[in-house]
This record gives sequence, C-alpha cells and structure tokens, in this order.
Amino acid sequence: MAETAPQPKLDNAGQPLPRLAVGVLIAICAAKFLLHAFTSLHRYGYFRDELYLLDCGRHLAWGYVDMAPLSALYARIALLMGGSLPALRILPALAGTGLVALAIVLARQLGGSRFAQALAGLSVLFVPVNLVMDDMLSMNAFEPLFWMGCVYLLIRIVRTGNPKLWLWFGLLAGLGLENKHSTLFFGFAIFLAVALTPLRREFAKPWIWMGGAIALLIFVPNLLWQIQRNFPTLQDLENVRRSGKNVVLSPVAFLGRQILMEQPILFPLWLAGLGSFLWGRGKRLRVLGLAFMIFFATLLLLHGKDYYLAPIYPVLFAGGAVATESWLARRRWAGARLWPKAAMVAALVLLGGVLVPLVTPMLSPERFLAYQRALHIHFSKTEAHQAGVLPQFFGDQFGWRLMVRQIAAIYNSLPAGERAKTGILTGNYGEAGAVNLFGPAYGLPRAYSRHQNYWYWGPPPVAYANLIVVQWSQKDVQDNCTSWRAYDHYARFGMAEENTPIYLCRNAKFNIQKIWWHYHHWN
Repeated sequence: MAETAPQPKLDNAGQPLPRLAVGVLIAICAAKFLLHAFTSLHRYGYFRDELYLLDCGRHLAWGYVDMAPLSALYARIALLMGGSLPALRILPALAGTGLVALAIVLARQLGGSRFAQALAGLSVLFVPVNLVMDDMLSMNAFEPLFWMGCVYLLIRIVRTGNPKLWLWFGLLAGLGLENKHSTLFFGFAIFLAVALTPLRREFAKPWIWMGGAIALLIFVPNLLWQIQRNFPTLQDLENVRRSGKNVVLSPVAFLGRQILMEQPILFPLWLAGLGSFLWGRGKRLRVLGLAFMIFFATLLLLHGKDYYLAPIYPVLFAGGAVATESWLARRRWAGARLWPKAAMVAALVLLGGVLVPLVTPMLSPERFLAYQRALHIHFSKTEAHQAGVLPQFFGDQFGWRLMVRQIAAIYNSLPAGERAKTGILTGNYGEAGAVNLFGPAYGLPRAYSRHQNYWYWGPPPVAYANLIVVQWSQKDVQDNCTSWRAYDHYARFGMAEENTPIYLCRNAKFNIQKIWWHYHHWN
C-alpha cells in the first residue's frame, strides 16, 4: 500500500497550519547565540546590576526591594556554575535565542510560511533593545519569553477553541510575575482586550478563572513577602518618582523611542503587524492588537521607561511578517519571484548589522566611540544621572575591579589592629556587589550598604570605628567622621557617579549598628 503524505494540522475553522521551517529556525537561533557568545561572554566586565544580582543569589528569598525572586535564582544558577562572566551571560543568551525561536513559532501559528517565519526570527534577532537585554543577566532577558509564551497560548485558544489552555496561560503568567512585576500590566492589557472582543465569551467558562487562580497562587509567596514588609517595592517606585531619577517622555518622544529602540527599518513591519491584528484579520485576533494599544497607553499614563514595552513586540513582528508575506503573494509583480523577499531579508541583515556594534560589546570602548561618531548616533538618557562617555548599558560594565583594588590598597595600608575595626560602606548596590565579588582576593571584608536589598542584609556584625566609604559627599564625611582622608578615584570608561573620591573615615561619630534601621536608601 502506498504511503500517504502527512496531513497538515487544522484549526477549528479548518485552516491548515504551514510547516515549521526547522532549518530556518536552527540557522537564525544559532546566529543569535553565537553573536552573544563572541561578544558578551568575554568582552568588557560585569554590569552593575549583575554584581547586585550575584549577592541576591547568595541571599535567596521570596522577594527583594526592587525585583521579583526569579532574578536571584538565575544568579544562583550562575554561581553554581562558578559565577564567572561567561556563566552569568550564557543564561540571557539562551533566553534571547529562545525568544527568536518563539517568534518563528508565532509566525507559523499566525499562518506564516517559510519566508514569514524567517522574517519574524531575523527581526527579533536584530532588534537593538533585545541585543542589549540579552547581553547581560537580568529579568529583562526572560520577560519576553513568559509574555510571548502567553501570547502563543492565546493564539492557540483562538485557533482551536480549547479553553483548557488558559491553565497553561496562568502558569506562564504566574512565573512571569515571579520574574518581573510588570507582568501585572501585561495581564491587565490582555484581560481588558479579551473583554473588548468576542473572546469575552471565555469569561463564561471556568478555565480562564482557573488560569487566573494558578497565576495568583504562584505569585502568593512574593505577595506575602511584600505584605510582611509593608510593600517595599511600591515604596521604591514612589521614591524613584519623587526623585525624578527617570527621564519622563512626552507621548511623541515615547513613540519616537519605540521606533529607534525596535530598529527604524522595522517600524513598517511591526506597524503592519499591529494593523493586521486590529483590522486585517477580522475579529479573531483583534485581541492582540488591542492588548498592545492598552499596554502602550498604560505606560504612557504611568510614565514608564521606553524599554518596558519591548517584551510585547515579538508578536507584532510575527504578525507583520505574515502580513508582508500575504501582501507579496497578492502582488502580480512579485508573484512567486524570489527577489522581493531576498531584498527585504538582505536590507534587514545589512542595516541591522550596522547597528549591532552599537548595542553589543563587539568593539573596544575607543572604537565604539569612533564608530558612534561616524554614524552620528547619540544614545538618549533613560535616567537623569547618566553622565559617562559610554551609554549606560556599556558604562556600567567598567571600573569595578579598579575601584576594588583602590579600596584594597587603602584597607591593606592600615595596621592590622586598625583593619580589624575598619568596615566598608557603599552608597550603591553595584559598589557593594563589586567589593563582595572581587574583594576576597584582596583580603577585604564584606561590604555593607543601605541601598536596595542590602539594607535587609545588615547591619554589620561589628560597630566599626573606621569606615572606608564609597559615593559619599565631602559634607557627609565632614559631618560623620572625626578625621578623614580622601583618595581620588577615576575610571575613564564607566559611569561618572563612581568617579568621586573614596574616603577613609576615622573614628566615626555614629554607631552603624544602632542607626542602621533608622533609614534606608531605596530608589
């Protein structure tokens, strides 16, 4: 008997799903991972937040002042692998590779064939903000995986009519909440978008509510941690708002940042994806377009940072790729010809490749600055204090070892008797994390700080008479020290806030153990 060809899978409307372009998926994912393997795993140094995360990984808990608990778990995994820079950076590189694969799968779920799947994968690969996020360990590298996993399930619910998939949606949403609290706003956007479309009939079934219960159950440990400590994360966010730390953008500027952040050449693609969801696919997948619009408006109203919107774009790229493929199929001048598709891919790869050295540590700092000047590109600030010559995502990877060596020189210059009563106090979590990572090799004691979650890890076990203080003003030193000495500190490449003197404070006028709980520095 002759063998029959496998039949394509059908959804509940009888529409066949195209084949998954496995070769395309493997090739683009390999390119993504290798790009990070040859740049971020070995170039530059630890990012400020990574130094903090490593200490969080040493203090696992169900919550932290400024983040959900999964970030510390990622760092703990890296510590189990040795805590080296490659061990730390391989995790976000893998997450970014997974996102590229998921974008290709989303394009297929939306009806895209080989070209659409390739275009979606390449778009997500070359998005500048993705390249930055996937170059360093943080919750931001994993956030789009959870969100796009939820979007995949939502598309499957629409295509198959299977409401039990809401249970898996709830599982991913709950894990997303434990990864980053902004998933609350993503969930709100999805909930409201469902309510505004025919998909609202799902509210009459138990499965969507059961999925919500699963998400809440997963989130409960972190929620209890917050309640027991009077919601430190909300206090932290309010302090940031009052201090004016973040740059507040107008609606026009916010949209402009989206276009730049997501690669200007890709603006027509994700705009086409948004349009296809809102108007081009009837009412079936309008929920995706509405969810994006609701989330966009929410961030505008709350003055969120421009990159907070980044995790939702992969589905727009997938939708835009499918819309582009469909549009080309209807054009007589294109027809089955290869050249229009090849031209689009070539333009994306060439122009995307031009920007890669600007958002990955591919070049030395000197060559990066020269390349930036040659392209006449200036990186806008996201935080008001930024003052270094490099953009923050690069600048915060320099100067840490130098700073620790200088602290060690001060500490080790003291007689043994004085060293025993001398502690290290820093103003920022990056400085404390750097001392705790590099300091043991120089014989330094553990650094303490009242910044962010370090406050919960104090006070020091000894009421130090002397302190080596980092990021204190001269007035602070004069007010709190009987005598003091300043040691100039300067790192050419790095954030300028660290280019302040390091002080040796002798005979402190305060008992650090007694005053510790009187105030903290959350911002």
